[in-house]
Amino acid sequence: MITAEIDNKVKRVVSNIRNLPTPPIVFHQIQKVINDPDVSAVKVASILSEDPAMSAKVLRLTNSAFYGLAKEIESVRQAVVIIGFEAVKNLVLSASVLDMFKGKNLDEEYQEKYWRHSLSTAFACRLLARRIRSRGIVDPDAAFSTGLLHDVGKMVICCYLPEEHKQLMAERSRDQESSDCTIEERLFGYDHTHIGAFLGEQWKIPHKLIQGIQFHHSPQDGEETDPIAYIVCLADYVAKKAFYDEEEQHLVGDLNEAVAGYLDVTEDDIVSFGEDLKEEYNKAETFMQIAGIS
Repeated sequence: MITAEIDNKVKRVVSNIRNLPTPPIVFHQIQKVINDPDVSAVKVASILSEDPAMSAKVLRLTNSAFYGLAKEIESVRQAVVIIGFEAVKNLVLSASVLDMFKGKNLDEEYQEKYWRHSLSTAFACRLLARRIRSRGIVDPDAAFSTGLLHDVGKMVICCYLPEEHKQLMAERSRDQESSDCTIEERLFGYDHTHIGAFLGEQWKIPHKLIQGIQFHHSPQDGEETDPIAYIVCLADYVAKKAFYDEEEQHLVGDLNEAVAGYLDVTEDDIVSFGEDLKEEYNKAETFMQIAGIS
């Protein structure tokens, strides 16, 4: 949970960061109109057309294996009609996040691992949102975006708080047993989930996505009105189990029993999800190109 003391500390830290990345104007414009029941595909497409680079990315992603459409989409308006307003909004958010941290190559090896894990978690979120309906329907595109953003606080530390990042890496090499959150809290008095949630508030992304970021390690501490934090927590675990190599296995941790119980999944389910995720992750090529890691 975020106490007032942690909240104030995070606000001070983030407020002192110069040139903190912000989503492009097109994201906020689309988010504003998307909730209008009378909004048309033409209106959303016209907003996107004001940002040609973003329009091109939305088209690339819509035509990629990510959606697996039978027919090639030739215009943004067509994309909006076929995949829907919410999907387009979440694609814009995802592409924006991948862009915002480009060029900040302070620890390239760490950042490549970060993006690969964020993408694998995002794909796991999308897969799980489609498979697990024991707690109601979770939108797969919103789940994907939340998975992509779940560790964004780590990227803020890496790119904008380099001294703190060095401390973390040194402490991690000394302490192989503790979780990242435990080490961060020990060193700084806050962790990456606190920074990520605060950043989400600054960006004005949907509340349920912020909840997913803030509570992805402890969903039982968040609001139970939406299961997205549970989905992200499970996806994070599945992605680590599926892709971490032998040297990183000690960082996988244990399956959160509260999450397994809440979502009604077993260890056998986890193995099955991991196998399916490896196949699903093959569709990540376009996202990886946008992130600059392919």
